[in-house]
Amino acid sequence: MTPSLPEYLVFGEALTDFIRQDDGSWQAHPGGACWNVARVGARLGVATAFAGSVSQDIFGSQLAQLSCEAGLDARYLQQLPHSPLLAMVPSTRPPRYFFVGDDSADLHFDPSLLPEGWQAAARIVHFGCISLARPPLADRLVELALSLAAAGKRIAFDPNFRAPMASPGYRAVFAAIAAVAHCIKVSDEDLAGLFPGLDPAAALAELRVLAPQAELLLTRGAEGMTLLHGGHEWVQPAFAVTVRDTVGCGDAAMGGWMASRLLQPGADVQTHLRYAAATAACAAAHTGAYAPTRAEVETLLEGGR
Repeated sequence: MTPSLPEYLVFGEALTDFIRQDDGSWQAHPGGACWNVARVGARLGVATAFAGSVSQDIFGSQLAQLSCEAGLDARYLQQLPHSPLLAMVPSTRPPRYFFVGDDSADLHFDPSLLPEGWQAAARIVHFGCISLARPPLADRLVELALSLAAAGKRIAFDPNFRAPMASPGYRAVFAAIAAVAHCIKVSDEDLAGLFPGLDPAAALAELRVLAPQAELLLTRGAEGMTLLHGGHEWVQPAFAVTVRDTVGCGDAAMGGWMASRLLQPGADVQTHLRYAAATAACAAAHTGAYAPTRAEVETLLEGGR
């Protein structure tokens, strides 16, 4: 019997981070913001797929293996005979990085190869991060977002600002996705990069003009998060945990927010916001871009640690 198709789809990039250690050596870590979001959705118990392309070498094979282990639908991941996308991180204090992938596998993703009926099954479709700053992939993703929004699908958008988004061509892509998005997550750092020269309040005002229908989730790390929509505001403090690492916390918040909407569709805004905060806190309690399980999140929500 063929498994049913996923209701939560995440389009974008999966890559390998090469992080320089204090002793001068380099450590490789599978990652990518969109891939992290997808893994969170799957680990929280939502039928999820990461729709993107990776290489056929050791890096792409590791990403494919970890995708399966997280419970992602393997039918949406394409392994292609192109080079891997790499993020080189020579410093984490302060953060410095650059990307290697002029003709890498991610750029050759082909939506026409997705399983028949995938659009009808999808309920929430996510876009974001550097995939939208990497043509020609970005053009394909914008076309998909517009067509899916027109078909009545809910569009989730996490810009997750990175250096490639300072390019002139990204502005039009950002505006196009924001205009059709129903749910947008941004951090203070995202706002500073997306709207240089504006303070956070002015930047949020600009974003609300670009995305008039969207719920806007502003994350502030240890200061919690705020959701804005339709003139209303909901505030959620951060959960108290022993923080091991903040890598991937924003991705966890995004995945948790959308997973909550799918797992408990009748719940109110504050409930979804609390679930997003708990998911981010669970990720912070682990090193690396950790994808929490549903049991871990529910334990924290019930008052556990």
